Amino acid sequence: MTVLDQMEKRPPTLLAPALPDLLVVRAEVDMVLADFLARKAQAAPGPEMTPLFTALSILLDGGKRLRAHLCITGWYAGGGSGEREPVVRVAAALELFQAFALIHDDVMDGSDLRRGRPAAHHALAAAYVTGGGRLRRAAAHGLAAGVLLGDLALTLSDELLLAGPGDEAVRRIRPLLEAMRSQLVYGQYLDLLSTGRPHDDVEAALRIARYKTASYTVEWPLRIGVALAGAGDEVHEACSEFAIPLGEAFQLRDDLLGVFGDPSRTGKPVGDDIREGKATVLMALALRLASAAGRRLLSGSAGNRDLTDADVRRVRDVIEESGARRRVEKMITDLCDAALAVLGGTPFPAPAAEALRQIAGMATVRQS
Repeated sequence: MTVLDQMEKRPPTLLAPALPDLLVVRAEVDMVLADFLARKAQAAPGPEMTPLFTALSILLDGGKRLRAHLCITGWYAGGGSGEREPVVRVAAALELFQAFALIHDDVMDGSDLRRGRPAAHHALAAAYVTGGGRLRRAAAHGLAAGVLLGDLALTLSDELLLAGPGDEAVRRIRPLLEAMRSQLVYGQYLDLLSTGRPHDDVEAALRIARYKTASYTVEWPLRIGVALAGAGDEVHEACSEFAIPLGEAFQLRDDLLGVFGDPSRTGKPVGDDIREGKATVLMALALRLASAAGRRLLSGSAGNRDLTDADVRRVRDVIEESGARRRVEKMITDLCDAALAVLGGTPFPAPAAEALRQIAGMATVRQS
């Protein structure tokens, strides 16, 4: 029996006697997104808008739904009960917010692939040519349309979110949403400033990770769920204590996968972070620990978009030999352990704490 078959046997009000597993959360969120986007596409001004909704739907078809699962788990952690559907709608809105962030990130980084498919701006460029547009204008059109698609995803995220939980719940979560959005922009700007400027400042690289990824990936989705449940400060503080180290560990795993991952599983070419000159913790540690010759190679390679695959392999060898990869693996383990240690003293219900343990494993021990 499939997950969707199981859902058809569930009460339509999505009552919450037990914490749902990830597959059920994914199916519920996917159903909300598919229905919402179908209605918005139907209400769009005309068929010219079809490429936008197609590109957005394709992007949303992938992903781990980590933020959605954290939001719903946060609701349970905060003592939420009763009808779950409004919470699922907020969780789905967070996935649209994630789509906005990814689309703009790929435009800024000039990325070709996302989740093994052409990045949204490339898909929109191809749709422009297929629709009769001039090939010489395709790239510029794709970039401009990608910016607009990201804006649309953000607007739709707001619309879906505000239609779900009711005025009082929206009042509680609004400050968290504002903090999440501001911190993401600050982190992206810090990342932009440091790109192409290799350095060995590990703390500066960690600061980028905290703003760009850790907070909006783990802390704010979890706390938004808690706020939907109406929980107090003690629960919010426990969420932050758990989420901040876990979010940092999540980004460190991304850093490793960007250099040492399997492209068939990550959906992106290995070495993009090197070619773009990303100021990751991995690169900062390698610059600090490598030999003089290794540092020269790393400094000369970071931010060079013309690196061949052989060049990337040489950079990977230097990073490996420096011990930076082992250091980052240990940091991930230590940060995950710190997050899990928090759960022993939290006021969370036992099922919610267990779900967060499982999420911690999924977020840090992964290949994509």
